[in-house]
Amino acid sequence: MLEAHRRELTAYCYRMLGSAFEAEDAVQETLIRAWKGYDQFEGRSAVRSWLYRIATNVCLDMLGSAQRRARPMDLASAGAPERVTSAPVPLAESVWVGPAPDDRLLPDTADPADLTVARESVRLAFVAALQHLAPKQRAVLILREVLAWSAAETAELLGLTVASVNSALQRARASLSAASATDADVLAPTDADQAALLARYVEAFERYDLDALATLLHEDATLSMPPLDLWFRGVDDIRTWMLGIGIGCKGSRLVPVAANGLPAFGQYRPTDDPDRHEPWALIVLEISAGRIAGVNNFLDTQQLFPLFGLPPVLVRGQEPELVG
Repeated sequence: MLEAHRRELTAYCYRMLGSAFEAEDAVQETLIRAWKGYDQFEGRSAVRSWLYRIATNVCLDMLGSAQRRARPMDLASAGAPERVTSAPVPLAESVWVGPAPDDRLLPDTADPADLTVARESVRLAFVAALQHLAPKQRAVLILREVLAWSAAETAELLGLTVASVNSALQRARASLSAASATDADVLAPTDADQAALLARYVEAFERYDLDALATLLHEDATLSMPPLDLWFRGVDDIRTWMLGIGIGCKGSRLVPVAANGLPAFGQYRPTDDPDRHEPWALIVLEISAGRIAGVNNFLDTQQLFPLFGLPPVLVRGQEPELVG
């Protein structure tokens, strides 16, 4: 009975914490506390509400002394690729808003409208914007705006008054607006135009045809590479980086997945063995108005590829089934 709520609790904790790994830990702790305390529960409220109360307390405890997670664009100005002679030292995982697999977050439903709403609520930019809110404000906004809880239900869960919830929601909306969460088109498997764009992206990237790739990018597209705090803006700078230090990506293979309601790919770079490609990055794309507005390369493949069910190596003739 408790396990049936794991996926929606994971999505809630991920929005609160900005990390798939911390969200998994939070949900596990939630279910353990619920299991241990079930004798005292006695059905005084709905099981779902009770679990959300526990999950919220777990998340608030975890956020008590934690720094705000961010994206590279939140920490520094865009870099100049011609001035970069070597990659900077990676920062700790705890610094970043990280990606999460759709199959850990999205509801198990075939309703396209419900899936679209769910995907929009876990987009990278939205989750990053949530991190600008104080923890309780964050919980209020998620419960009220994302999960559509009433003010009274939210107040009861958080131990606040309805007036306090309404005030917190108003402040949270203002802070979220100031954080400038950018829009991005969510993954739409039945959208022929989006599918065509992604196919062209894969073809151009795997051929390392930067002229073709440039036509798919917005003029002010961004390229980021957590856990590096280095990022670039604009087609020219992205191209310069990819022809410079990033040239090692030439000859890569891409395996499709789905992350944060967005199209994503496991990137495998070539090795000395022409039949073998090894993990390099999880690429999460942000699409807007029919072009790619953001390329997010998450480089911690040791943790991320197992999380997304991606193979540890690509060997010619043993290619995996398409994921996502």
